[in-house]
Amino acid sequence: MEIPQSPSLESSTAKTAALSVLLVEDDADARANLSDILELDGHTVTAVGSLAAARKTTFGNDPAASPYDVVILDRKLPDGNADEILPELVRLWPKSEIIVVTGFAELDSTIAAFRFGVADYILKPINPDALRQSLGRVSNRIKIEGALKQEQQFADLILKTADAVVLVLGLDGCVIQFNPFFERMTGWKLSQAVGKDWFDYFIAEEQRDQVREVFMQTAMRPATTSNVNSIKTRDGQLRHLRWSNTSLKNEHKEPTSILAVGIDITDMLAAQNKSLQSERLAAIGKTMAALAHESRNALQRIQAGLEMLELEIPDTPDAQKDLGSIRRATTDLQGVLEEVRSFAAPILLHIENANLQQVWQRAWRQLQQATGVENAVFIAPTEALDMTLPIDVMRIEQVFRNLFENAIAATCIAEGATQPEIHLRCFREPTGDIKIEISDSGPGFQTANQQQIFEPFYTTKPTGTGLGLAIVARIVEAHRGTIVAKPAAPEFGGGACFEISLPTDLPRSSAPRDFHP
Repeated sequence: MEIPQSPSLESSTAKTAALSVLLVEDDADARANLSDILELDGHTVTAVGSLAAARKTTFGNDPAASPYDVVILDRKLPDGNADEILPELVRLWPKSEIIVVTGFAELDSTIAAFRFGVADYILKPINPDALRQSLGRVSNRIKIEGALKQEQQFADLILKTADAVVLVLGLDGCVIQFNPFFERMTGWKLSQAVGKDWFDYFIAEEQRDQVREVFMQTAMRPATTSNVNSIKTRDGQLRHLRWSNTSLKNEHKEPTSILAVGIDITDMLAAQNKSLQSERLAAIGKTMAALAHESRNALQRIQAGLEMLELEIPDTPDAQKDLGSIRRATTDLQGVLEEVRSFAAPILLHIENANLQQVWQRAWRQLQQATGVENAVFIAPTEALDMTLPIDVMRIEQVFRNLFENAIAATCIAEGATQPEIHLRCFREPTGDIKIEISDSGPGFQTANQQQIFEPFYTTKPTGTGLGLAIVARIVEAHRGTIVAKPAAPEFGGGACFEISLPTDLPRSSAPRDFHP
């Protein structure tokens, strides 16, 4: 078969990137001429004379790993007709573009070939320019597919590694897709969340209306940014995210879904709150230092006056009763001043090894002696436990005492309560840390209260400063521990439960350690 030469060889080849080509042609002369043209154009050519040779020498046991970009296939070969075996060839060479060449053009066979995914159909004798144009189209398609593949790989890499939530919601508000970071942050698997209503399952109830409104705004306009709201993790915790949202549209520019990218700002907000709290503490400390100085003298004068009055009116019961009321009010005022002062002052830790069981037992005995609480039931391990760890004994006693007092107060105000019941559990975690759970039989608290009860000056009681639990949290944090509030299990009172975790590797010191929150 004679193949005419083209004078435009140089200009044509400049437009097509080098390809790896498998040439399957049974005519030796045609095979040689085509190989010469392709190689002069810069392509790498492997030439064989039959389908059997192509199968045997090029693909081995892994056809999908074919190194060839293009397969130029003679329609009629000694061991097969391309019309009959194209489905098999497309399956064998899924990553290669197939160009069929034939000396006899038939409309039906041409249409069938294109239906099977053939890239081009060229008539013999082959015009080199026509072949080059066909290879150019293949080359461009490979470039485009390569660019798209790179973009997809980049997008996949971003989705897998970005420390941000990438979320896609349908226009009905149901989850379509989210990335692995969301799974790591919340504990929810995509398979568990797909199709669920985003607002009902993941947004705190008090924020749902606001977040739905932002969602509807995004569906109606190009984008919404800098929206902050909380999402619920699978264990009930809240994470705060700043969102940027945009609508995804179809070819008719109609919105089909909402893409939301969220940055977790929980730690940043916590740091800001901590900084603000430190500033407030410093201001409170200065104020209380001045107030304590002035009030101490006044309280001492009141105390001296009370003692003098008691001597002057020893046999007047009504007056003595009034003096007792004044003395109690003075003591209460001193207690409030001391509580605020201790909250505002830095916590100085003196670390020593101590048995935690002995600490809570001593705290309970002191509470009974100080308050006269006799009907409260304290249920704690009675067998000797080896719960030795480095702590500031006085401070941890204060933690137990405050939590016991809080539990008794909460239980006594419960409707129908007759006997406060406090459960204490203590065990070592696999990490070696020691965990303590203090539960009561009181009314418990609402989910919102769980997040607020450790905040300074927050209280649900009709009286009190709201600093007791804030001081407890500061002491625990000074020990590099954690404290959380949660509902108590029914078998442990069913009310409120405070869970404390303390590390066992806190450095022991002979001198106090100054701790500022």
